[in-house]
Amino acid sequence: MSVPTVSRVLNGRADVSAATRTRVEALISEHGYQRRSATSVAPAPVIDVVFHELDGAWAVEVMRGVTLVAREEGLMVNLSESAPRVVPGQGWVDAVLTRRPTGVILVVFDVSPAQHSQLTARGIPFAVLDPAGEPSEGVPAIGSANWNGGMAAARHLLDLGHRRIGVIGGPPSLLCSRARLDGYRAAMDMAGVPIEPALVRSGDFHVEGGYDSGLELLRLPEPPTAVFAGSDLQALGVYEAARELGVRIPGELSVVGYDDLPVARWVGPPLTTVHQPLAEMAEMAARMVITMSRGAEPVTRRLDLATSLVVRQSTAPPPAR
Repeated sequence: MSVPTVSRVLNGRADVSAATRTRVEALISEHGYQRRSATSVAPAPVIDVVFHELDGAWAVEVMRGVTLVAREEGLMVNLSESAPRVVPGQGWVDAVLTRRPTGVILVVFDVSPAQHSQLTARGIPFAVLDPAGEPSEGVPAIGSANWNGGMAAARHLLDLGHRRIGVIGGPPSLLCSRARLDGYRAAMDMAGVPIEPALVRSGDFHVEGGYDSGLELLRLPEPPTAVFAGSDLQALGVYEAARELGVRIPGELSVVGYDDLPVARWVGPPLTTVHQPLAEMAEMAARMVITMSRGAEPVTRRLDLATSLVVRQSTAPPPAR
């Protein structure tokens, strides 16, 4: 095909057929083509941050880390949301290719091979923060030790003497949700405590989902004496369900959250939770894309930061029966 046609694909132009774009991108991927810096247009002084879903305090913590680095580097930050997609659509990719930012941070996303090829060929570095699935080889990704966090939460409740421990996970499609649930299961298995299917719920990481699942668990003929919620927001939903049913926390029900959002220390009682270093994860992702924008290779392309249990007043030994 003609040089102008290939050029239009490389520049993210919309006036190219889908079949032609696919053929060109397949060859770009096959040959590992990257545009030479001498012929590249200077990138815009912007970091694009794309959320699968903007979610209040969680997103604020991520943006805190990105903006810290952006201020140091004299860059602006462009924020967008692509819900309900877990893989951003072609329209978003075309817009990024046109803007040509310094770098892109995708929050809770997967990247398709075609999108990877497009961004790489155009010389636009990107990193995935808290990837939705297992990242493809070569895709830069920053996450956290979700399995360890789930295990620490369950082990804390087991050490207090709880045996009927309910769990409200996140969306099963997300890697972090599955890892936290697997950590919980591993702790229960190591303690020799069987997991009752009736005590396991899948949620959506939101308050409303935690509230609905909390009501279901607390209305069981034999309700749990403790609940591990896969996010702090879900834990707040459990708090409201307990309040509505007259269940005292932690006297009759212990609750553990996940994320350690600022609100966790101010609710009543203050929430025991797993600290996930969201701001630090975002800071690392921003530094990674800036390093790559300067033509250097990051120290590592896959990094999981440590999580830690923060014990507050929402957990106690189970009530005597």
